[in-house]
Parts: sequence; structure tokens; C-alpha cells
Amino acid sequence: MDSWVIGMMLGVSVFLGAIALVGFLWAVKNGQFDDEQKFLSATKFDGEDELNDAVNQERKKEELKKNYKPE
Repeated sequence: MDSWVIGMMLGVSVFLGAIALVGFLWAVKNGQFDDEQKFLSATKFDGEDELNDAVNQERKKEELKKNYKPE
């Protein structure tokens, strides 16, 4: 390949990367990734069975941690 092709590919890559970075920073600044409602009302839509399963899984984890004896 000629060096001008490599230079052009490098320039286009840097340009597209800069556009992606500017878009990402704009989205963060404008709160596009903030989803507070999802976390605040996550348990509102969970059924009793799912909540009981989560509690049981936590208990099992605690039992395993308590009974673990490194060799």
C-alpha cells in the first residue's frame, strides 16, 4: 500500500473516533444514560416469588461463605 492510503485511513479513523467521542460526551452531559426510575421502582414490579427467590439466594451465599474452609 502506498503511504497516502494509510494516512487517509488513519485520518478517517481519527475523525470518526472524534465524532463518536463527542456524541458520547454529549449523551452523558444531557442525561441520556440516567435511568433513575428503573432503580427506584425495580421492586415495584417484582412478584412475591421473585423476591423470595432473591432472599433465598442471598441466604445460600451467606451459608457458603460461612462454611467455606480454605485448605
